[in-house]
Amino acid sequence: MANDEQNLIDYNLQDLNQDGIDRRGFLKCMAWAGTGLVWTLSGGIPVSRAFAKNAGKSTDFAFAQISDSHMGFNKPANPDVVATLQAAIDKINRLPNPPEFLLHTGDITHLSRPEQFDNVDQILKSASAKDVFFVPGEHDVLDDNGKAYLERYGKSAQGSGWYSFDKKGVHFIGLVNVMNLKSGGLGSLGSEQLEWMEKDVKHLKHSTPIVVFAHIPLWTVYPEWGWGTEDSAQALAYLKKFGSVTVLNGHIHQTMQKVEGKVTFHTAMSTAFPQPQPGKADSPGPMKVPAEQLRSVLGITDVNYVRGQHSLALVDSTLG
Repeated sequence: MANDEQNLIDYNLQDLNQDGIDRRGFLKCMAWAGTGLVWTLSGGIPVSRAFAKNAGKSTDFAFAQISDSHMGFNKPANPDVVATLQAAIDKINRLPNPPEFLLHTGDITHLSRPEQFDNVDQILKSASAKDVFFVPGEHDVLDDNGKAYLERYGKSAQGSGWYSFDKKGVHFIGLVNVMNLKSGGLGSLGSEQLEWMEKDVKHLKHSTPIVVFAHIPLWTVYPEWGWGTEDSAQALAYLKKFGSVTVLNGHIHQTMQKVEGKVTFHTAMSTAFPQPQPGKADSPGPMKVPAEQLRSVLGITDVNYVRGQHSLALVDSTLG
């Protein structure tokens, strides 16, 4: 293990131990932004490798996740979200394994206005990967119950925007958990979507790799801030038969990972602004950092699939 990687782990273990979390807890739930590591699964435990060590690894295909671009936001935490989203796309275009498509896990806009959607669409035209798959965040459905979002990105979707598709043997499921927020802001899927999901995966072979993506985390990160989904347990129950399940989310603007059995949960950094770590502030929200540090807490996730491997390889890298 490289010295800088070991130092990072030692530093975070020290920080977590102060909060009463042991090493086993750390391996189950990692919460820092911008480490730039590749995560793979070995014996049920995440194993990290430096980003550069994976650069030449052959893959069946790769895709990239971006999240929380919050187009239209212009507060001190980031007065130029156009520039940072463009920086994210530029970084994706330079990846050693060019992604075949992008996933945007919500809060595309800050106020769901047409010109904000237009700006994002224009920036995404510069991506080398021309296919982009979206799910909405709560900021994308503010005033019209998601009508404008659906007209742009969900014309062939079900209900309020959920859908699935297949790429080279991997089954992708886009879920919507921002339409009926519960107490404290917790996400909710609802019975109609859950029934659809049960039918969607019922015919799939147990060996099919599954990727689920939604805006709010599908595991309970910090319910006091609404960082979780009330009925996610039911959705995850439909996936128990599968040998490899990866769940990608946004919303909390920082990298977190948790492994439960054969399911890897992963949240992405924002391309707009950071948020505080759970419980480290009075409430969630845009967190201002020194201007020269901003891009070090914003980033992207690069996901690589190798046929026959137990899990997908996830690479978080910052814009700085």
